[in-house]
Amino acid sequence: MTSMRLLLCAPRTLLEIQGPAAPTPLQPGCPMCTPQLHLLTVLVLMLPDAARPQTSPTQALPASSALGPVTPEEATATPPDWSEDPTPGTPSMPENVTTDPFPALPICVCDLTPGTCDLNCCCDKDCDLPHPRTVFSFCLPGSVRSSSWVCVDNSLIFRSNSPFPSRVFTDSGGITQFCVRVNNSKLNYFQKLQTVNATNFQTLAAEFGGQSFTSGTSETQPPLPFYRAGHPILTYYPSWSVVSSLKQPAAVGAGGLCVESNPAGFLESKSTTCTRFFRDLASSCTSEPALDAATYYNFTVLKVPRGMTDLQNTKLRVPVTLASQTSPPLLAGNTCQNAVSQVIYEIETNGTSGIQKVSVSFRQTNLTVKPGVSLQQDFIIHFKAFGQRMDAFPTGPRSGNPGYLIGKPLLVLTGDFRHSMTLLQSQGNGMCSVKRHEIQFGVNTVSGCKLRPKEANCSHLQKEIYQALHGHPRPEHVAIFGNADPAQRGGWSRILSRNCSVSAVNCTSCCFIPVSLEIQVLWAYIGLQSNPQAHVAGAQFLYQCRRTRVEQKFL
Repeated sequence: MTSMRLLLCAPRTLLEIQGPAAPTPLQPGCPMCTPQLHLLTVLVLMLPDAARPQTSPTQALPASSALGPVTPEEATATPPDWSEDPTPGTPSMPENVTTDPFPALPICVCDLTPGTCDLNCCCDKDCDLPHPRTVFSFCLPGSVRSSSWVCVDNSLIFRSNSPFPSRVFTDSGGITQFCVRVNNSKLNYFQKLQTVNATNFQTLAAEFGGQSFTSGTSETQPPLPFYRAGHPILTYYPSWSVVSSLKQPAAVGAGGLCVESNPAGFLESKSTTCTRFFRDLASSCTSEPALDAATYYNFTVLKVPRGMTDLQNTKLRVPVTLASQTSPPLLAGNTCQNAVSQVIYEIETNGTSGIQKVSVSFRQTNLTVKPGVSLQQDFIIHFKAFGQRMDAFPTGPRSGNPGYLIGKPLLVLTGDFRHSMTLLQSQGNGMCSVKRHEIQFGVNTVSGCKLRPKEANCSHLQKEIYQALHGHPRPEHVAIFGNADPAQRGGWSRILSRNCSVSAVNCTSCCFIPVSLEIQVLWAYIGLQSNPQAHVAGAQFLYQCRRTRVEQKFL
């Protein structure tokens, strides 16, 4: 359930709308009009199929756990196939190692960003990794070949001495099961334990051994032959012969102050926002490195970590190229010109061959010199496959492949334009922000803000309130699956809605305006129980309207 609250303010008339509300006396001289003070509420409800909508939601509720697929609860039944990599947080077990390349999977459920290597998605062809585990620390569920597991009730297990992968699994019914991955169905793990001696110790250690403690004295490790996901990206400053790492300043503390020491992680596309405060901007304008665009490209990037062994080899370094025009900071009178407000890195990678191209673009702004002036900066790093043309993927990021993933944006279509359904978002003072909150699939949310209307004409007032409620452009269709293509209209379902009447009857100064919007999304799981896919069956906008008085002084 999502709730929006609007406070509509006019220069002389305060119009607050809320629904549903207790009946109030009618205005004199206008028998069908209510007072000028009302409260506007908007509700968005994510409903599993065959569930009834709640009629009077009053607060934010977490999405029900019953929305997920149901797993058989028999103690000895075999659960759905899991991927080769056990999920995090399970008991310690021998590490799984798979040599299956990603082409073994015809559908890659975690490939959500076309043309870009999705982090830990071992079946993503854009990663160009024959052996994904060499780069990724783990593989997302469903991105490697599944395997069979045999389970018994966990209460029957006191201690497991099986050398084979095992885990504890809790199904949707709350039953805890101990599961062992089937490796040889004939033996079924009932075999005589081997005797360990000096002869076979090395063989068994190589087959079943795990990590062990090392001595306190460690030798300097040689640099890795290639980057792994999350590793810092190494940079080299030729002017000072210094090796460092690519930084992505991030916010810390309640004030969101910028910290420079945050390293950018390989294959981790992300954005950060932080704030800088200047006591004396007049002296900092031309001396503060963070305000100068040259700070963010006066270095080269090492293609692979082993480039540290030969820093003079230009073939192992990539220059940072400018993708936009920049100018150095300049103090002109009472204005600091050309201060950097946004930095965007585009990094192209080619599997274990490392980084192939780095470009940077900037947005600059002017600051007025005054005590305690602040500047908000955005830092964006985006990774994509080398040589991949992004215009070949007009649909943008997916919210699932094919079924929706919980927490991903709910995709909608307006004409041929695909975007995300959004909600109102408030600023610190409670007024409506230009930015809006994305509706996440399967997640119920509450949002609200104050709105000062610009128009008093009934039809214009209605249009402004509608646009504030459902956003602009207005969603027309909702994506049935998370990978819906705008060119395939069969993958979209029309959103049902009904607006208020243009004007009230028998009252020239009254107007119907929406006081409540409830967005209902009906969805369900379909497909195999071992690999269910969430799809949207339909969506509708439910408006509740009320007559309000529009007086001449409102103009």
